[in-house]
Amino acid sequence: MGLPASAWAMSVTFLNPGRSDEIYWVTAANSMAAAASSLGIRLEVLYAERDHLKPLEFARQIAARPAAARPDYVILSNDFAVGPEVLRTLDAANIKTFFAYSGITEQSERAIVGHPRQIYKNWLGSLEPRAEDAGYVTARKLIERGRTEKWMATDGKLHLLAIAGDRSTTTSYKRTEGMRRAVAETRDVVLDQVVYGEWNRAKAQEQSMWLYRRYPQTRLIWTANDLMAFGAMESWRVRGGKPGRDASFSTINTSSEAFTALESGSLTALSGGHFIAGAFSLVMLYDYHHGKDFINEGLELERSMFILFTPEDARRFQNMFGDMNFSRVNFKKFSKVFNPALKKYNFSFRRLLAKV
Repeated sequence: MGLPASAWAMSVTFLNPGRSDEIYWVTAANSMAAAASSLGIRLEVLYAERDHLKPLEFARQIAARPAAARPDYVILSNDFAVGPEVLRTLDAANIKTFFAYSGITEQSERAIVGHPRQIYKNWLGSLEPRAEDAGYVTARKLIERGRTEKWMATDGKLHLLAIAGDRSTTTSYKRTEGMRRAVAETRDVVLDQVVYGEWNRAKAQEQSMWLYRRYPQTRLIWTANDLMAFGAMESWRVRGGKPGRDASFSTINTSSEAFTALESGSLTALSGGHFIAGAFSLVMLYDYHHGKDFINEGLELERSMFILFTPEDARRFQNMFGDMNFSRVNFKKFSKVFNPALKKYNFSFRRLLAKV
């Protein structure tokens, strides 16, 4: 049962960049709803439906609300580089803002917005999953599998194709950089080509079909999210291949379909858990709201959240959260307000699994 409106300690609006039927962003929103309920926060979620202009529209609408109807805080992701304009709009309305998932990294953006609490006084900070970790560990696992299976081409090297997310999102760039780092550490792996599937299953399926024709000896396919992996795996099947048997695929995210593919062996490497960044952002804002500023840990935090799932991890996750209901998690355990002895936030997803 929810709290009456008068009992909410604070109010937060999340500008969700994803679609309202997109498993990753729905999972992110559901985990935030559980954290909000646990902490006594009134949460509003507005889905941009992957329309990069929508967050700007939402920001203007929120700023135009009567003062009493505005949220205390707005959480947003800097997808498609909308952050600077959203900050400008909300700061002018004296609404506090916080980046989750994807923050400010481009120098061109930094020149406009500076750092938190400087040019825009109401920009409190940011919390990003260390996205490079996910790209790196999945690529490493993919390469290990290729060596085990001896999938070398006629030049004696393993060949890898990469389907990245998009060209403008920090998360996409860092995941891809993690993959590139894993390849750069080797002497026996060639990165044939990187394409951008825009996080879309159908587009990745189309792209992978001609990539397979262009690079017929490639057996390692790295993807930046599960939807694109499913598209690439489907086109492999269409040409008569068997994912996991004659080619290896890796990806990132925690959908039930991805877990099923991991357990069946058609997916070699799966990393995820980073959807929890929004819920942990609520923990930080709750503490800030109640006098425990996170400034001593840094205003723009990038923390390890991803894990490389084993089939056992996948089963545990599905047993606990298979219905995307995170109400069993007591998010107060992560709060400095509720745990005065806590000196540093620990936002590892592995810890979340252990804390239920």
